[in-house]
Amino acid sequence: MVRVTNAVATHRRKKRLMKQAKGFVGDRKNHLRLTANAVMSAMASNYRHRKVKKRDFRRLWTIRLGVAAKINGISYSKLIHGLKKAGCLLNRKVLSDMAIRDPSGFAAVAGAAKQALA
Repeated sequence: MVRVTNAVATHRRKKRLMKQAKGFVGDRKNHLRLTANAVMSAMASNYRHRKVKKRDFRRLWTIRLGVAAKINGISYSKLIHGLKKAGCLLNRKVLSDMAIRDPSGFAAVAGAAKQALA
């Protein structure tokens, strides 16, 4: 009886793995065992870093807002509290972008937050 090798499926599996390892450096891109470990690790990091990216951006927006708020004579926490009281629905991303691209508009928003607190 002829030995069954399942060559097509094995080749396809290896090819898929090597395709995922495209751009890897050294033996990690063309040795099966090292490639498998590298791809598994990369996929785990990929999942984790998609979550971390959201945290990092929110942190960046908060820092930018803190600086812009100080320029307009109000602290970050008071700015956010004042905006909530004023019923302003702008999120941190939009406010941060406004602080960079439209400082006069942000000053008006900061003024509205001050008014709401007073």
